Amino acid sequence: MTNTEKLQSQFFQLRSNKTFELFVILVIIFSALVIGVKTYDLPPVVIKVIHLLDWAITLFFLVEISIRFIGEPEKRKFFNKGWNIFDSVIVLVSLIPIEDSEMALVGRLIRIFRVLRMVSVIPELRMLLNSLLKALPQLGYVMLMLFIIFYIYAAVGSTFFAQLNPVLWGDISISMLTLFRVMTFEDWTDVMYETMEVYPFSWMFFLSFIFLTAFAFLNMVIGIVVSVMEKENLQQRKEAGEPTLKELQAQLADVQQMLRNKR
Repeated sequence: MTNTEKLQSQFFQLRSNKTFELFVILVIIFSALVIGVKTYDLPPVVIKVIHLLDWAITLFFLVEISIRFIGEPEKRKFFNKGWNIFDSVIVLVSLIPIEDSEMALVGRLIRIFRVLRMVSVIPELRMLLNSLLKALPQLGYVMLMLFIIFYIYAAVGSTFFAQLNPVLWGDISISMLTLFRVMTFEDWTDVMYETMEVYPFSWMFFLSFIFLTAFAFLNMVIGIVVSVMEKENLQQRKEAGEPTLKELQAQLADVQQMLRNKR
């Protein structure tokens, strides 16, 4: 084994070490705390210390991503993963000294996004985000149907209730905002009782809208996300070589059949 291969093997073991992963997570959390502290009015000495800590964190991330890259058995596949590209861009941009330039705001925003590295480090968070992204096509149709319902109810509400309260029902766009308030149950009864003073049966308008949106469609969204998460979890188990529930049931049936044959 050559020195390069030995170094790659050592770095691969290091990046796969749970203690190292935990330390990286702690640094990311500390980085998030540093970003939060910057939002307060601080003495000049503390600001200098925080500035040094910020650069130390950036250099640590540079070393950490270098370890991951060197420890990758197939270097070409390292940047095939979106999270590796994201981490690399965040670290490289953080190294650019733009604090005293016109791009200082961009530099601060980039450093804020370092908190998202928590997702790239923790596999469970990656699975959650990947599941959400894969569910977007199905969620798009649900959101489209939800928008249609919002639009219809907003048009009806604007037609009947605009004279009662133009602030809430003046036009269709304001009516949709009011309906969003109703869907999230933010003092929706006040809106309903105001209309019931003139239209006693207007409660049917609000209740039917809540049943369609807050209950039916939001539960559909949750169901789609959970379904995709189950598929993603099953896919990860297959890639890890773990047996699925059907495979375990088949193995159990084989064992039971063997015991019956012996009898």
